[in-house]
Amino acid sequence: MSSFIIEGGHSLQGTIIPQGAKNEALQIICATLLTQEEVVIENIPNILDVNNLIALLGDMGVQVRKLNMDTYSFKAESIDLEFLESEEFMKKSAALRGSIMIIGPILARFGRACVPKPGGDKIGRRRLDTHFNGIMKLGAELVYDEKKQLFSLEAKQLKGQYILLDEASVTGTANLLMAAALAEGETIIYNAACEPYLEQLSRMLVRMGAKIEGIGSNRLIIKGVTKLSGTHHRLLPDMIEIGSFIGMAAMTASEITIQGASVENLGIIPESFRRLGIKIEQQGDDLYIPRQEGYTIESFIDGSILTIADAPWPGLTPDLLSVMLVTATKAEGCVLIHQKMFESRLFFVDKLIDMGAQIILCDPHRATVIGLGSRFRLKGMTMTSPDIRAGISLLIAAMSAKGTSTIHNIDQIDRGYQDIDVRLNALGARILRVD
Repeated sequence: MSSFIIEGGHSLQGTIIPQGAKNEALQIICATLLTQEEVVIENIPNILDVNNLIALLGDMGVQVRKLNMDTYSFKAESIDLEFLESEEFMKKSAALRGSIMIIGPILARFGRACVPKPGGDKIGRRRLDTHFNGIMKLGAELVYDEKKQLFSLEAKQLKGQYILLDEASVTGTANLLMAAALAEGETIIYNAACEPYLEQLSRMLVRMGAKIEGIGSNRLIIKGVTKLSGTHHRLLPDMIEIGSFIGMAAMTASEITIQGASVENLGIIPESFRRLGIKIEQQGDDLYIPRQEGYTIESFIDGSILTIADAPWPGLTPDLLSVMLVTATKAEGCVLIHQKMFESRLFFVDKLIDMGAQIILCDPHRATVIGLGSRFRLKGMTMTSPDIRAGISLLIAAMSAKGTSTIHNIDQIDRGYQDIDVRLNALGARILRVD
């Protein structure tokens, strides 16, 4: 297990290019299973979760070729369905939550699929009902082996239906969208998630021959086809990494330019950081964050304390609330961070409190941050990363802290952030990776 040793107190300066979007990559790579023709994907991030999914597809029989540093070719001409029932598949897919999106394409194309109860971040209950209830409405039969913790589905032919999702699940919508693309007849998915990454998936499927209406809305109409062809696709930059860089620049009083941020696909993210008092300038498709010695949190118009909460798109993504929370510790003023979707994601604040932050954890979903501005500086300490987003937040805290910090279990950070130590050190950070 690797660790980071961080010497705090160093400002960053320069330009950084965000990696390809992790969450989009997981959807798009699974979608390559829908066709036996070649699919080429550009801007794939070199991170653990994505690399593990690519390796899993290779084990399933997909011909995978690495064309250059961030471009891969996938050709799912022949799939080993027996491998999907092997112990090796169970072990590898159970460790990767993105593997749940294998079900839709495999079931639609081959009539049967199985997947173990998936892993991922330990951030609270993350139910799978949206996936399975929707797929069963398309005509699949579900069997759950409790002993093996294995979900098995069968369907001779999926048939289009009207599906009203009980929650706007991103991965649930992606799974159903992929399954419906090869289903017989028309499928309507209402209360669908509509993140830019789902728009990307929809447009890719259309280029492959799918018939989809309502792209970018919460009501998708899919008219099933019998076959999909190959295509070429480029991933968007990762909005979570972009938000992480904004918070990092503010906390370390840095001057950075985030190049090629695809600003039109960031939604409310820049404005949410501006409400914390952070200056962000748009320069074409780049974001420039000037050096700020201090920043002040806004209040609501009536003077009440600012509340920042996650919500389905176009609301604020929950993946950035941990970063916004740590960024607020150095601001002047108070903010209530309300993490609605996951009940364990705020538990990492005990480490920030040990570093000297003024935070009141109200309950598993809410934390009040009392920013002390220039009167306050975090102090370095030793800690362990519990998940991807808490991990990058602790790294941001350590970079702004007085003294040296150590973060263990940085494999969690590597799951979502490509060569983060190398890229930040090039801008002036002092981060040492040790085994």
